[in-house]
Amino acid sequence: MSTTTLQVPEVKNYIGGKFTNGTKKSMDIVSPLDGATIANVPLSTMAELNSAVEAAQAAFKTWSSTPIKERVQIFYRYKTLMEKNLKELAALVQKENGKTLDEAIAEVEKSIELTEYACSMPQLVAGKIMEVSRGVECRLDHKPVGVVASIAPFNFPHMVPHWTIPNALVLGNCMILKPSEKVPVSSMRIAEMLKEAGLPDGVFNVVNGDREIVEAICDHPGIQAVSFVGSTKIAKVVYIRSTSNLKRCLALGGAKNHLIVMPDAHPDMTASNVTASMSGCAGQRCMAASAMVGVGNIDHIISKICDEAKKVIPGKNLGAVISKESKERIERYITEAEKAGAKILVDGRNTTVAGMENGYYVGPTVIDFVTPDMAIAKEEVFGPVIAIMRASSIDEALSIENGSAYGNAASVFTQSGSIARQVMEKASAGMIGINIGVPVPREPFSFGGWNDSKFGVGDITGDSSIEFWTNLKKTSIKWNPEAKTNWMS
Repeated sequence: MSTTTLQVPEVKNYIGGKFTNGTKKSMDIVSPLDGATIANVPLSTMAELNSAVEAAQAAFKTWSSTPIKERVQIFYRYKTLMEKNLKELAALVQKENGKTLDEAIAEVEKSIELTEYACSMPQLVAGKIMEVSRGVECRLDHKPVGVVASIAPFNFPHMVPHWTIPNALVLGNCMILKPSEKVPVSSMRIAEMLKEAGLPDGVFNVVNGDREIVEAICDHPGIQAVSFVGSTKIAKVVYIRSTSNLKRCLALGGAKNHLIVMPDAHPDMTASNVTASMSGCAGQRCMAASAMVGVGNIDHIISKICDEAKKVIPGKNLGAVISKESKERIERYITEAEKAGAKILVDGRNTTVAGMENGYYVGPTVIDFVTPDMAIAKEEVFGPVIAIMRASSIDEALSIENGSAYGNAASVFTQSGSIARQVMEKASAGMIGINIGVPVPREPFSFGGWNDSKFGVGDITGDSSIEFWTNLKKTSIKWNPEAKTNWMS
């Protein structure tokens, strides 16, 4: 893992096109790679949020009336800037988040893809018009909501903000981004590059902070819509608080993704996919495999999973978890499962990396003979850990999957089309994989789960996001007084 010296910019709020401190209260930002303090983040108050909302409101009138084909030109330039500065952006992600450089590069590349999709918006929201009766037309237009807010998590400091920024802004809204206080550095560069691309001041703003500013966003009367990505516990609070203040809200929560492995699954492909899914980004992603349900005799596949897991080396091709508290929590789940009777096949506890002894690392962990009632089988661990449960049939496996409170993703590994179809139809999840460990849809297909993994209507990316970021205006038109009148006119 590369740990070259990187200049981390001073973290400030970005309001009305200018960087400002605004508050004396702050907290340290610690790099998970080595435990070193790399910067400080301001903990904003209502005063800073009010300034950001005022800047966004001032910009909205002009920005929303700018033709979409002109708005999108800025994002073509922005996409080019991201491509040009890919390695620098990835290095910032790695430094503040702790993932490997390859994973950080992939994250920024996904941001580029999301921006590319937004650049197609002029064709997607061209509107509709139809002659519904002789001399009478109806037309449909997408109009921006107004000032919106996006509250982002720590696990993808560059990509998750791009689930919302390009689409919301291209569609004519003005935005306030609240990044995770653990990883605010990438948002600074996002703001700088949007300004360089020509985005008018006030259209995009960044307000840093912790719980206080999240609550203020939910309550602020000048914000019309709120998107959130984080834990289910907080997603519920944000959704209830925002909607009780008459805002539209889409809040994405946690996950407990089940991979069902059948005896006929391709052993090598299954082992590599399961291992990559559970260990990628140190397991800190809502699409990670954290629960595996083996149907029948799959010991030969589990053996290969263990072999693959041993090839995942902390500090080399496995990044750090976000904090000391996260490391301790993950290891506590493993220990509690062991005490409850589960068998640890590959143990990632007590991991250190030479030269980065103060970093927060958990090695890949494979646990067999987990039962559905154990905490590690039910709760989101958010680490490089796979809990294996056993089932005698596909129906029992689906019953275990359906019993989860979450519903982000589910996958099945099999060579049977009929088994695959069963899982597609009966798994209680918004995103399904067939022989794919991380079934993330690509644009224009949208990202979003079910059950306790999502609160609100629609999805946060792809075509589905258009409805969230716009209001529909329906206009009926009649210019011909001589046209025969009927009930439709």
